[in-house]
This record gives sequence, C-alpha cells and structure tokens, in this order.
Amino acid sequence: MTYKAIIVGASGLIGSNLLNILLEAPEYDEVLILIRKELPVQHKKLVQLVINFDDLVKHSAAIKGHAIFSCLGTTNSQTPDKNEYRKIDYNYPVQLAQLAKQNGVEQFHVVTAIGANKYSSTFYIKLKGELEDKLQNMELKTLHIYQPSMLIGDRKRRNVLEGMATIFFKLIDPLLIGSLKKYRSIKGSTVAYAMYKKSLERATGTFIYTSDKIHTI
Repeated sequence: MTYKAIIVGASGLIGSNLLNILLEAPEYDEVLILIRKELPVQHKKLVQLVINFDDLVKHSAAIKGHAIFSCLGTTNSQTPDKNEYRKIDYNYPVQLAQLAKQNGVEQFHVVTAIGANKYSSTFYIKLKGELEDKLQNMELKTLHIYQPSMLIGDRKRRNVLEGMATIFFKLIDPLLIGSLKKYRSIKGSTVAYAMYKKSLERATGTFIYTSDKIHTI
C-alpha cells in the first residue's frame, strides 16, 4: 500500500527535511506541498500547489490523503506583527486540520514547541498551547503533536540570537539529564524522521512527543 502525503511548511527546517524523506520513502507515491512560492525541487512524486493561505478553503479538494504534516511556523524577526504571527502559527494549522477532518484524512501531524501551554504569559508558548488545545478538541482520528526544544540544523534564515542559542545548547545539552532531557536541543532532521516513522503506524488517538521521546523514535 502506498500513500499520499501533504506537507505545509516544506521550505522550513523541519519541513524541508521531511520533504526529502518522503520523496524517497517507498510507502509514499505522492507528496503534495502547499506553498506560497514554488520550491526549486523536482521529483516524480512531488506536486507543488502555490496558494494564498488566506484562501486555503478554496483548495480543499486537494487536501486529501493519508497524512497531513503541518510544519508551519514563523519568528518575531520574520513576523513582528502579532496578528500575522497568529495567522501563521494558529489560524492556518487549525483551518488545515478542519479541512483534513472534513475530507477524511487519516492522520494530522503538527509541530508545536516544548512547554506549550495556553495559560502561559509568553506569547509564543501560549499560542502553541492554544493550538494544541484546539486540535485536541477537534476529535481528529489520529493527531500526532511534536514538541521539540531548541531546533538545530541548516536554516535558510538564521539570526544572531539563534546562532548564540545553538552554541549555548551544545554546551548545556550534556548537563540536561533525567527529567530535563526533554529540553535538549534536537536536529530538525530528527523531528522530520520521527514524523515519517509515526505516519506509518495505524494507531488512532492523540499522541504527544517531547524532544526526548522524538529522539527514541
């Protein structure tokens, strides 16, 4: 049996790694990516659909398949406007999940963040917590939530703070043991591989993976 996958956020750190994995995965015969601008990638399995995410519902007919992988996300430097930030990190994934449920997609995979909590006073953590809460209340057939800590890997865009954070985590990762292991930094490629592996399982329900659990997949 072969599957169709849909990736949103295929140009990002996790999404780009996931795209490469799924294009080579024998279990998938089609990989559809929803993007704002066409990527310089060609493959017999790949279908690129350039869209305006504000008009996502117009493309609902294409949002059908085995699994949807939401790797959307932005940063304060890229999107300083909080309303726009919320649209990318919350509105789009929620609408995507609604269309997935409507169209009978079996699995929904989403990347949030370690410590996601809708009651947090921190905008980013609160937003991710609100997203998780909304998705869990939608009663999706299968929901996989990935909560990575500091993401490391080759990014197309990297600011000074991200570079400093990467160096910092390289120093403290060995000190994070026991219950603190979930706060260790993690490669974007590791998260992507975990998403692929979990998509091959037939379990139903909601599953949440912190960085330490993602490492073991």
